[in-house]
Amino acid sequence: MTASSDRPHEVDGEGNPWTFRLTLLVMAHMAGTVNIVSVLAMAPVISSDLHLSATEFGLFVTAYYGAQAFWSIPAGALVDRFGVGWTLGSSHVIMGSGSLLLVFADSFAVSLGGLFLMGIGYSMTNPATSAGVLAWFPPERRGTAMGIKQVGVPLGGVVAAGNGALVSVVAWQSIMLATALGIFINGFFCLYLVRFRRPRKKDEIKSIGNLKVVFRIPRVQLFTLACGLTNVGQTNFFAFLTLFLREAANASQPMAGFAIGLAQASSTFARIGWGVVSDKWYRRRRGLLMAWICGAAVVLLGAMVFVQPGWGVWLGLGLAFLLGITIASFAPVAQAISVELVEPRLSGSAMGYNMTGVYIGGMVGPPVFGAVIDLTGTYAAGWIVTAVLTALGVGILAIWFRGKPTD
Repeated sequence: MTASSDRPHEVDGEGNPWTFRLTLLVMAHMAGTVNIVSVLAMAPVISSDLHLSATEFGLFVTAYYGAQAFWSIPAGALVDRFGVGWTLGSSHVIMGSGSLLLVFADSFAVSLGGLFLMGIGYSMTNPATSAGVLAWFPPERRGTAMGIKQVGVPLGGVVAAGNGALVSVVAWQSIMLATALGIFINGFFCLYLVRFRRPRKKDEIKSIGNLKVVFRIPRVQLFTLACGLTNVGQTNFFAFLTLFLREAANASQPMAGFAIGLAQASSTFARIGWGVVSDKWYRRRRGLLMAWICGAAVVLLGAMVFVQPGWGVWLGLGLAFLLGITIASFAPVAQAISVELVEPRLSGSAMGYNMTGVYIGGMVGPPVFGAVIDLTGTYAAGWIVTAVLTALGVGILAIWFRGKPTD
């Protein structure tokens, strides 16, 4: 039994899922992204205020992604057990609490705790929203729906980029307080989705979240590894973009913040576009499309070594725009692959397991990047290491998923 033939998995059909339900999924991703990307966009200010080295700031990002790696599998099981609405509502409470902890932290360790809570909360978002797409949309439109709901990520990034410019005149603590309030409000609206929970049969509940089944699927294992490696590229790109442009290209803080906004803006359209493309031409070959997207990103990440003061600022902006289209936008395709590799009843668990690999990549990448900078005194080596690790993920996709159906 495959996900692509799962018509019975659809819910009661109340209303049009393309309207309010999909909007809530978009907003859930937007809320979570504003949280972490605001920290990244304000990195120079926060790092200066807290007296952080490059390695220590890398550990900030590690705490966030480490929490996601730690909680993604349980999060997937929670989605399978309690449904989309309750899971998303809970995720917002935890994310908002993490923001508040960061604001009022009086030590580096407590600050890391705030990032850890942010990660725990957001780790529940991807399995929940992906399960919603699987349940509410037909297979032939699933990639498009995935792309649209993932638009919340770059939209949140655009708002966060604005925060990166706003921090020049407003304290970063005040910005994060406002962010926390917005997250709590959005979480309240997500509870509307509770009404669309699909009733489960007793024998089905017993098998929900059966991770042993997921673990025994070789292609799930390989795909999880590939996603972890490619996410090193995405995470390092966003984690160090503002610091890189400020220190290597002498860009202003507003210009560095604008670069993140530019990448997120291009990703807004690219995520929808890749979703549509995967539905129209690659529905059973989505792995091939992902390999092309991330392969192009490897070249662009390597080109970051040429960014320098003066004209290099404009090269940096151009690369940020193109990396927004590529390394920042493969998630809808990857998530569609993930849920289609298993039976529908295991979709939440499979998504949680896949995101564990993704977040391990995000957890490992930034401190490695930061350590390379501290050891060599240059960002160039960091970008080269990032490109090589991303290329390994592309190699796995090209060898084991090239031209092969995902369902």
